[in-house]
Order: sequence, then C-alpha cells, then structure tokens
Amino acid sequence: MTPDPAGPLRPDPRNETRLPHPEAAPHIRLDLYQERSSAVTATITGAPTRTIHALLAIHGFEPLDEQTMVMARIDREEPHYAEQATRALRAENITVDITPELRDEIDTEWTWANYPMPWCSREEIREVSNDAQKIYDDIRHGRLIIHAHAHDGWTTVAVGTYRDGPSIHLHGENHLRTESTRYDNPVEAITEFDRLYGDAVRPGPAPATSTEHEAERARTSLPGAADTQPAPATTGLVDAHAAAAGSHEALLDDFLESHGEWEKWRTWDDSSTVANHESLTLRALFDHEAQGRDNKWTLAAYETPVSERLWSATATASTPAEIVLAMLNSAASESAWGPSASLTETTIIEATRPLADAGWKQTIEGRYIRWDAPGKEAAGIQFDSFAVGQRPDGPLPTWTVWGGNTVHQPTWALELSAHVPAPLLQDIAFELAEGRSVRSLQPIPPRGPALRTAQADTTVPPPAPFLPGRRR
Repeated sequence: MTPDPAGPLRPDPRNETRLPHPEAAPHIRLDLYQERSSAVTATITGAPTRTIHALLAIHGFEPLDEQTMVMARIDREEPHYAEQATRALRAENITVDITPELRDEIDTEWTWANYPMPWCSREEIREVSNDAQKIYDDIRHGRLIIHAHAHDGWTTVAVGTYRDGPSIHLHGENHLRTESTRYDNPVEAITEFDRLYGDAVRPGPAPATSTEHEAERARTSLPGAADTQPAPATTGLVDAHAAAAGSHEALLDDFLESHGEWEKWRTWDDSSTVANHESLTLRALFDHEAQGRDNKWTLAAYETPVSERLWSATATASTPAEIVLAMLNSAASESAWGPSASLTETTIIEATRPLADAGWKQTIEGRYIRWDAPGKEAAGIQFDSFAVGQRPDGPLPTWTVWGGNTVHQPTWALELSAHVPAPLLQDIAFELAEGRSVRSLQPIPPRGPALRTAQADTTVPPPAPFLPGRRR
C-alpha cells in the first residue's frame, strides 16, 4: 500500500516568532485630574506592564490602581512635565494620547501671581519650583528628616538632615521652599537654627500646607471618588455665610450696588476690578483669579488722591464672605476713614473688646499678642508689635485675623497694617466673635493658588481720573 504523500512540515512551536496582538499593546491616555485642576492622570489600557509603570514613575506619576497613575506636584507644573513624559514615552514607541483639556493647559503659559523673584525668566521659575518639589519629595519619602521648624514672621523655616548626607536650613513653603544654608553635621545646624529663631522654634516638621494636603488627596484617591461618596460632615467655626466663602464675585456686585458712591473700574489686564470711592481716597482691588490663600481683596486708604497710603488691608479668597462684607461696610462708613490716632494700649483694648466680651483667651508671646477662639475650633486675631513701626506698605502685617489650622498657616486670613482705623478692626472682631455659629457643613475642597498669564502687581493702583469711556 502506497503511503499518502507527506504534507508540509509545521515548524516547531518553540521556534515560532510570536507577534503581539495589536489589542494587547499598552496605550496611555493623559488627562487632567477631575478634583485638582493642575494634576494629571495616566490611564493605561491594553496590557499594563511593570515597565510602563516604571517609565511613568520616572516622570513623577504614582499608582492609584493597576490601570491609573497620577502626577500631583506642589509647584502646579504637572501639564509641563506631562508633555515631557509624553515625548519620552513616545520615543520608546509607546502610544500616548493627550486629551484636549490637558493640551489646552500644556499650550497655555502661566506664571505665579506676585512671584517674589520677578527677575527670573519662566524657565528659571520652573527650576526654582522643581528644586522645591525635590525637597518636598525628599521629606515625604523620608530621605530628608526635619528636626524642627519655625515661623520667621514672614514664612516657614526649618532645619533637617539628609540620610547619609548634609544638614540644611530650609526657607519658604510649597513652590518657594529653598535650601538656604548647608552644614557638615546636624548638631551645628540645629544649634544655629535655635540661635536664629529662639522661642519660635517648634520640634518636627511644620504642619502641611493646603497645597500639600491637596496633592496628597490626589495621590491617594481615584478621580471621581469624591462624587460617589460624600465627605463626612464636620463641625466648623463658621459665620452665617461660610458655606459661600467662594461667592466673592457676588459680594463685590452687591456691595457696589448698595453703595452708589463707589465706582467699578476694570484694570488693564481684565483679571482685576478696582472699586473707587468718589473721593478717590479709598479703594478696593478685587482679584478675579485669586483662589485659596491668595489675596482676593486689597483695601487701601489715602489722605489725598495723590498721597501715600494711610493704611491697607488684604483678605484671602478663602475668607468667609460675611467677614469680608463686615470689612467693606466698615470701610465705607465715615467712622472708619483716616488712620488711627495712635496705637496705644487703650486703642488695642477697645478694638478687640468684642473678643473679650465673647470669652476669647488673650495671651502674650514675645512680640505677639493673640486672642484665640474658645473651644476646639481654630480662629483668632494676632497683633505684632514688631510690625508697628514699619511703613504702611511694609511686608509684615500688624494685625492678622485668621481661621483654621494655625495663625502662621491658616485656612483663611485678613491682614491689616498698623494704622488701620480702630472702628474697622472692631467691626471685623465683632463679626468674627458674635457673627459666628457652630454648625454641620460639608467641607469645601481647597483650590490651588491663582495662576496668571503675565506678572501682575496687586498693589492698589493710584487713583485714575473720571473717564466715562473706561467705566463698565
């Protein structure tokens, strides 16, 4: 019997070249994080591998689950670094898509409002911010141990030691934190830090800032998780309008509508509005883009339309609207015009009388006199005797009205110069002490600092002549 002809030989399966299935190839989609405007998420589809995770981690992404990673920085430069990551990943033949929303953020050049180093170029600002990010990451991951911190009257300072490295002094917060001095050993660094800051020194790291808290939340929760499970109710020290702390735009419109002697002017860059009194000696600058702890309001008084400032006051965007309204209404009344005659003990007692009547605790610590709210909720007023002798536009506030966390890192704050009229301060103190109530409310997610397309000077501009064509 003749055997059938042999068919084509199949190659040994072990010698076959196995091409990957197209649908299994990894694919990365970069998008903005829903609850934090600057953070960036990376969603991996196809076949996520340790290699993909490692490559994303090199560029600052951290895992939320097997398919999702997030980049949340304290310098708010995530879109810039997301584009750098995209280029590097595509060079490795990895498919990366960028959503239109993220592309808009990448293509928009932002800069920090009131940046304290105006001589820096945009790239130099990024270098400073990136150095601050590295310090923050070193602290967070335990590579840099913080021994103590203090507040120097302007910002937070700290002393720490790198594991297997030098000891250093740090200056500033968030994207402005820098290494100021380096030492060979921790004993020398701590001794000098204690000599410089004395009674202000506190052990361990400083409390986390709102920016750091926000970045931490982004790194530990999936986008949209806050929408599916409501935040637990908390009891807070709030005034009647604290739930509407973000309604400052409406507050500005209502104030101007009810005070006909004030005129509304837009500034040159359309990011701010100036409310001018008809006398041209009292005006308020409103920053439409300020958020969180950035100054939303700057109030200033002048003896004449062309003179130097008599006094000034600022309020952050997170300040409860009712407290801002108390400041504006008091400034609009004739009793608050002009400077205080002098800052005497009697003047201070009279200005803070509402706090004493409400049972607030008064303490004296070095150059500071503080009035703290009774109970567990953090709020108070601080008087800085050191700042009294400086110019009205000096860098240190004489009075700080604050709420939440600590006086040096508050959730919201008003800052007032030395010669602010006593009736104005008393009206603010009364609203803080008597207008508050303890209630259950849903916490409002903090928002990041305002970013602008150009450097802006938030100093209240000098009064402008009445020009009907410019008013709107």
